[in-house]
Parts: sequence; C-alpha cells; structure tokens
Amino acid sequence: MFSKAEAGKRTSVDFFITYSKGSVFVSKIAVVLTDMFEDVEYTDPAHSFEENGHTLTVISDEKGKELTGKQGDAKVTADKGIEEVSEESFDALFIPGGFSPDILRGDARFVEFVKRFMYKDKPVFAICHGPQLLITAEALRGRKITGYKSIQTDLKYAGGNVFDEEVVVCGNLVSSREPDDIPAFIAKSLDILSKSIN
Repeated sequence: MFSKAEAGKRTSVDFFITYSKGSVFVSKIAVVLTDMFEDVEYTDPAHSFEENGHTLTVISDEKGKELTGKQGDAKVTADKGIEEVSEESFDALFIPGGFSPDILRGDARFVEFVKRFMYKDKPVFAICHGPQLLITAEALRGRKITGYKSIQTDLKYAGGNVFDEEVVVCGNLVSSREPDDIPAFIAKSLDILSKSIN
C-alpha cells in the first residue's frame, strides 16, 4: 500500500524537500482524489509537502476506499469521504491530474468543496487536468491559469487567462501543465504555503 510520505521515484523533487526546513509552518492540505489519478502528479508533490512538515488528507467519495493511479504504480487509501469534510478544516487544496479530476467534477459535492477554497482565496494547487474541477466550479474568470494542452481551450472558455508555461501563479492559485513541470509546481506551491501561514 502506498504511504503518503513515500513518493516512489523522487529525483524530480529531492531538491525541494528541504525548501522550508528551519522555519516550518504546518498547514493542513486537502487532496481531492479518485481512481485513475496521474501517479507521479500525486506522489511527488505529496512527498515534498509532507517532508516540509505539512499534513495531507486524501478525500474521495468514500472513507477507506483504495485508490489506484492510472499507471498502476501508486495506491492510496482515502482518509475521508467527501460527506465528512468541510473546507473550513483545511488551509489549502491540492488537485492532482490524470482522469481523477474529470471524474470528480461530475459530483456536485466535490465541485462545491473546491469552489469554497477558490472563493475564500485559500491556496489551491492544480496540475495537468486538475483545473477541470476549477472549470466546473466556475472559479476561473479573470484568473491566470495553465493546464494540460488538451484542456487549455476549455480554460479559456471558462474565462481564464491561459499561459502555456511550466507553472503559473495567480495570487494563491498555482497551476502546471504536466509531469515535467512538477519541480516548478512544487517550488511555487511551497512558497505560497510559507507566505500564507506566515
């Protein structure tokens, strides 16, 4: 079983593990996830967040559900079901990519959960197809954003100002396009966490 503190291949994140060491401010990060997530887009950021002292709670449609990445490399057990949680209990939101965001946005409970983070301007970290949930939450108008190439037009139709760059920061919103962008995604996310808690 995959542990949230173990990231498998860590070469892309090793540099960032000690990014905030020495002045760690713990934040509670909600992770919305279901089957077919992009393995490394969850495991690498999760490892770095935890190594920097932050705590992650994996939220799916059912507590205790075993979730499997689309590559079959990562397995994680949901800590909470969506009915058990409130945005008020968390400091930040992490949305890994893969097919998971597209599946979750068909569930109004997850859409509302995500919308509350955006409207309250809490840190939100979305990579690859992660911004699909933000589209359905109607929370992108006027926001700078990026995402996987195939959804960039959808992001524009949702009112976002789309940039084809490895990482885009808009206030407390951090977004990236694909697995190759993970190091930059992690660095900016950790930076936002340190500023939001300081």
